[in-house]
Amino acid sequence: MNANETFNTVSEITSKNVARLSSLSEINLRIFERLAARQVDAMNLAVEHGVRLTKLATESKGVNEFFKAQVEAAKDLGERVMNESKANVQLAGQTRDDYRVWFEKSLAEVSADLRKAVPAV
Repeated sequence: MNANETFNTVSEITSKNVARLSSLSEINLRIFERLAARQVDAMNLAVEHGVRLTKLATESKGVNEFFKAQVEAAKDLGERVMNESKANVQLAGQTRDDYRVWFEKSLAEVSADLRKAVPAV
């Protein structure tokens, strides 16, 4: 392999590595966007619950009615938080799969590039 061929091989491998890193950054950005959306959903859930409790406190006719409504609100919040948790676990699984696919593909590409670049001994 002469100097020109070596330089071309190194340039090609470097370009491919930059492309791989760009695809990784795209995966990271998509994951960040999903996580940010999940956080917004969680904050909305908390705000809605606070508004609901405030409304109950001002509209209840008595302590018993307020207490019963609070228990119902807490039960509803618990169910919704459980649903949010399940969605977060699903997101974590999707994230794991995205990274695994990227890693396996990149590893195969790097191995192929190295086999081409390094002459058999």
